Amino acid sequence: MTTPLLLMSFSDWLSLFTHFLLLSLMAVGGAVTTAPEMYRYLVGQQHWLSDTQFSSSIAIAQAAPGPNILFVAVLGWNIGVNTGGLAAALLGVLITMTGLLLPSTILSYLAASWGHKNRDLRAVRAFKQGMAPIVISLLCATGWILACAHNDPARDWPLWLLTATTAVVIWRTKLHVLWMLAMGAILGGMGLV
Repeated sequence: MTTPLLLMSFSDWLSLFTHFLLLSLMAVGGAVTTAPEMYRYLVGQQHWLSDTQFSSSIAIAQAAPGPNILFVAVLGWNIGVNTGGLAAALLGVLITMTGLLLPSTILSYLAASWGHKNRDLRAVRAFKQGMAPIVISLLCATGWILACAHNDPARDWPLWLLTATTAVVIWRTKLHVLWMLAMGAILGGMGLV
């Protein structure tokens, strides 16, 4: 029998749930835009995950077919595994996914219904245009966290180069993003990034 790495009390699980409830309301542009705050909380503040576990959770979920939100389930799974059991891993998935999906789903439904009914209002059009820079900024912050996976410039420079190259290619060409993902997977599989 192995000794659990973490001991999480009911209040720890509740704290995780409420934190993800709040993150849900910040997830404008998708859950991945909240990854920097998840990193700060899960790795930096609570120490429930290591740097490698966090980065690997996102990488594994992004490589798997399905929605981008899968990384949240993998984060919850890893937190549970770190407490030492399958039941805790399933609880971690349930807590993180429910916490992140519930508020944003309800708010999105209500806002979309209202926005559709009032789509011709000037304020609604202005809101849609004003959210674009916020979403782009949050995605850039997520990219920065992922490009600094090792916190060591000597090891991270290939990630920086790949990130910059991908951004320029996507911006300047009509090459589909899946080709860039495939190239990143090949480079990762070869151990170059």
